[in-house]
Amino acid sequence: MQKILTTLFLYLFVNLSLFSQNLDIDILRDINLNRNQNLDNTFKFLSNSTDFVAVAVPVGIFTTGYFLDNKDVMENSLVGAAGVLSAGALTLIGKNLINRQRPYEVYILDSFDAGEGKSMPSGHTAIAFSTAMSITLQFNKWYVAIPSFIWASSVAYSRMHLGVHYPSDVLVGAVVGVASSYLSFYLQNYFRNK
Repeated sequence: MQKILTTLFLYLFVNLSLFSQNLDIDILRDINLNRNQNLDNTFKFLSNSTDFVAVAVPVGIFTTGYFLDNKDVMENSLVGAAGVLSAGALTLIGKNLINRQRPYEVYILDSFDAGEGKSMPSGHTAIAFSTAMSITLQFNKWYVAIPSFIWASSVAYSRMHLGVHYPSDVLVGAVVGVASSYLSFYLQNYFRNK
């Protein structure tokens, strides 16, 4: 009975993996090959904005807290920065462990921007979503959260538009980004209340 269940499990796992991979490339091809090429530079700009925004936001918030003499704001900016740094570190570790080739290296795509390194998870997406989540957790206002997550989602889409990431790469990157910032603020509250 155990052999039958093991065989059945392996069969289902292999078929699910193949289905997921086909769905992944089908979605990417639809986005990349049918894209409006007039928007390529816009999406490249969005992708390249990630590092600047991820640094500028905590520095700006910290500076504001400093001039207002508000230690909570300064502390929150540092916790937000820790979440973004954690997201970056986790994606680097994930890329080395998973070792997934970029889609344009495997499939025929129109890659506007050749990314460097491995594909899974998307570092740009992780950092963008970590930044958006940390801003949202710091200010807890809808008019801050919505533009932040629209920007992060645009960065994620840009990675597929440019042909450098699969949809699953950006999905995992988004989860890593949100989780790392959430965990940073959770730990801050945990140690503050201890």
